[in-house]
Amino acid sequence: MYRLLVINLAAAVTAPVIADDNSCSIIDPEKVTDDYHIQGEYVGMLRRIPPGFRRQKYGLQVIALGNDEFAGVACPGGLPGDGYIGCDKIRARGKTEDGVTRLIAPGVGSVLILKGSVEVFTDEGFPAGTMYRIERKSQTLGQKPPDEAIVLFDGTSATNFEGGQMVLIDLLLAGCESRQKFGDHSVHLEFRTPYQPLDRGQARGNSGVYVQGRYEIQVLDSFGLEGESNECGGIYSIAKPKVNACFSPLTWQTYDIDFKAARYENGKKLDNARITVRHNGIVIHKDIEIPAGTPGRYPEGEGPGPLYLQGHGNQVAYRNIWVVEQ
Repeated sequence: MYRLLVINLAAAVTAPVIADDNSCSIIDPEKVTDDYHIQGEYVGMLRRIPPGFRRQKYGLQVIALGNDEFAGVACPGGLPGDGYIGCDKIRARGKTEDGVTRLIAPGVGSVLILKGSVEVFTDEGFPAGTMYRIERKSQTLGQKPPDEAIVLFDGTSATNFEGGQMVLIDLLLAGCESRQKFGDHSVHLEFRTPYQPLDRGQARGNSGVYVQGRYEIQVLDSFGLEGESNECGGIYSIAKPKVNACFSPLTWQTYDIDFKAARYENGKKLDNARITVRHNGIVIHKDIEIPAGTPGRYPEGEGPGPLYLQGHGNQVAYRNIWVVEQ
């Protein structure tokens, strides 16, 4: 296999957390910096010189790290959840200098990022192919609630949430919980992490969706990361997502969750809770058991509980939230 852009970027992607004072936190897509327009996803067929080497589809995720620096993650087969074959991710590092943005892997190759595309070159300078920028959208984005749904937030009022605050006119800010409580149910919601290029790890777009206030599905800007249990889509500290389906910050994303509550009798738990989660339309947890509650809100227990949208110091926004009771 032609290994493109091979360089160890673990330090770039998992660097120590920079304290979040919101000085570099942007929640309005109209106020982004130039780096934001370079960050994103690209797809294309790549080949190696001399001719005759077989072509292979690659997906490339470019992550802004602030100060004109970028990380790159190339995925053979395509993007995560859309063709990526599940092995041999290739990481790279780059920056913008004199108006030119390039990812470089010494001794291997380079990528020149243009407006809407990237040109890939071998280390010898031969062209290896072009990748084009794409904007993915969740299959369930904007999904309308069915007639039997309980609409918790439609952009007109935050009164269904204790502690609910509106931002950017019609969005719900993280840090609130539903006044209504639920047992077995399905929930649809849409979220958007802020653009925080200088922050890292758990300081970068951190929130969480707590089903019954007891079981957290993590919300985080995990674009380009590996997909751990404490990253976006993870059942916090319990289960990794099957796929890191996270889109880039300031892109609307969806969770569609089917939840069966734990069963109790005389105060004793008989059966664990079970959950299926679709992130951006991709199944990342399929009818898995949750053996215990997760930290951060209420302990596991009997009876219905609220939907809690965790406030973690980051301006994560939510919209189109509705529940169907089972």
